[in-house]
Amino acid sequence: MISSNFLGGLAGAISLTAVHETVRQFVPLAPRVDLVGVRALRQLMNKADISLPGLTAQRQMAMGGDLLSNATYYSLAGTSYARSILLGLAAGIGGVVLPGKMGLGEAPTSRSTTTKLLTIGYYTFGALVATAVTRSLSGNK
Repeated sequence: MISSNFLGGLAGAISLTAVHETVRQFVPLAPRVDLVGVRALRQLMNKADISLPGLTAQRQMAMGGDLLSNATYYSLAGTSYARSILLGLAAGIGGVVLPGKMGLGEAPTSRSTTTKLLTIGYYTFGALVATAVTRSLSGNK
């Protein structure tokens, strides 16, 4: 049986992805976490000497990896809103700071103050959704 923590984490990850994918269509300074994911996938596949699929497949693979890793991460929040906020802020700040240090580019998540704040906000939102769903599933209001 899948735990309520993981289901909550999955709900948070889906919410994060839905917000990201929607806002980036309309806001020029929106974060492009999708680009970071594709770049990370390419970097990994190149190091493993695996031929790259087409761009659509790369995007799908990166999004699948993002959903799974974010769901697992958000499941750590459990029913604690305080832990949720801390995890969300940590993920968001990491999303701003780490891509450049990992050779994935700085622009997708930190090209402007708006981009940085949205990145942090998205991850915090996802964590809060995760906790709300986990609390609901576990009967903890």
